[in-house]
Amino acid sequence: MELLWPTLALLALVVIVFAAERRYPELVSRIEENILATLLAIITFVSFTQVIARYGFNTGWSGALEFTRVMFAWMILFGMSYGIKHGVHLGVDAFVRLLPSNLFRPAALFAAVCVFLYAFVLLYAGWLALLGVDVSTNWRQTGAIGYWTFMFDRGTGLDDLKYPLWMQETFGLQDRVQRWIAYIMLPAGLALLALRAVQGFVAILRGEREMLIASHEAEDLVSEARKTAVD
Repeated sequence: MELLWPTLALLALVVIVFAAERRYPELVSRIEENILATLLAIITFVSFTQVIARYGFNTGWSGALEFTRVMFAWMILFGMSYGIKHGVHLGVDAFVRLLPSNLFRPAALFAAVCVFLYAFVLLYAGWLALLGVDVSTNWRQTGAIGYWTFMFDRGTGLDDLKYPLWMQETFGLQDRVQRWIAYIMLPAGLALLALRAVQGFVAILRGEREMLIASHEAEDLVSEARKTAVD
């Protein structure tokens, strides 16, 4: 029961994203791109200003390194579902391309299933015990949902990232930013990855795309970019 409300929240997130994408696909894509661009811009800005402050004025923000690590993790966790959606993940398809046409699609479908299982296991691995796998059934150790819920209940703070003093005094916050805030993208990103894997599976089954990875299209894009740079 401890994991009920976080699980329902993730399901609500998936349903909202799926419904919004069905109605406003371009808007959802723009929001995703803006989120990734904003995270990258924040990382760049904080890193740049920290270098200037450190070497130019012998000062700096003590929580800058931890903050940029968190933002970089958010960008990866959020970006992996975006990569599946748009087929921009690089992959090796040399072996798959050698398969007969009647085996190529099953192999691509199998890859999509593996991505879904990867996300599902990381979210909650407790269900593997039903298959006889020796895994912990302690909800705190069953995956991203349990770990995040544990951190939410404890309220443990990060090592260096602290709230500004005015926020502590105004809102009565603890001095260090809670870990559950930094880790919230872990279950959210995995849930979105599972959604994109299911969507990719359906698209491959319908013949709307070949596979999840970028494949030779990425090589063509790299070649075009190289030619453009030379010109």
